[in-house]
Amino acid sequence: PVCPVGYGAMSLSDFYGVCDDDMADRVLTRCLELGINHLDTSNVYGSGKSEERIGAFLKKQGKQAQDFFHIATKAGIARRPGTQELVFNNEAAYLEEQLDLSLKRMGVEQVDLFYVHRRQPEIPIEEVTGALARLIEKGKIKSFGYSEIAPSSLRRAQAVHPVAAVQSEYSLSTRAPELGLVQTCSELGVALVAFSPVGRTFLTDRPKPHDEMMSLPFMKVNPRFQQPNYDANMVYVSKLQALAADMGVATASLAIAWVMAQAPHIIAIPGTRKPEHLDE
Repeated sequence: PVCPVGYGAMSLSDFYGVCDDDMADRVLTRCLELGINHLDTSNVYGSGKSEERIGAFLKKQGKQAQDFFHIATKAGIARRPGTQELVFNNEAAYLEEQLDLSLKRMGVEQVDLFYVHRRQPEIPIEEVTGALARLIEKGKIKSFGYSEIAPSSLRRAQAVHPVAAVQSEYSLSTRAPELGLVQTCSELGVALVAFSPVGRTFLTDRPKPHDEMMSLPFMKVNPRFQQPNYDANMVYVSKLQALAADMGVATASLAIAWVMAQAPHIIAIPGTRKPEHLDE
């Protein structure tokens, strides 16, 4: 079984700020020490950099670490050739091609969990699920899941083959999964993997300042981090910080505990570049 708190390895790329090989090594070492055995990555995190750093760490640590970690990766988001435009590709050949590249980057023959990172609406989810089931038959993955799908889509996929997990952003500040996804996953016996459970640093004792948010490509176009929303949200954050301080815990710890307390089938995967934040 996986630890109920995993590690979101998007942070091993430069998505939330600069991360170098030494930082990646230190935080993965701390995962090993803390018993965090679920690593969640993707082929698009740093254009493969996250997977490469996981692979380098596993190679250095040897068989003990390779046997310890349960690795999840994803494919399905691509760039339109010659542009920076993001498109979704769920074609069977593309997913397998990208999976093979991920396996090579990480130096493993199989991953425990393989997600379709985003759905391509033009391809029926039943067809995609069938293609993923064939990857299990080939021994390249142990199980599969979907990231950011609706409860109705999950039911359609589950009718074809058991789905191991659905990944969705879920935190005190992002509650959309409560509109049916939490309940449907529970009913069908599917794990709900909650990414960004600390609100992309909002729900911590050290939220990124507004000017730093505006220096990061994803953050600066996200309405919750733009003004006047940033300052308005910080009013709510300050109340959570005060409650955590009164309880004698880190704000991040309280935020993650809240997510996990919503249902027993929820797994939280916070990400960080610093071992001390991982401890929280």
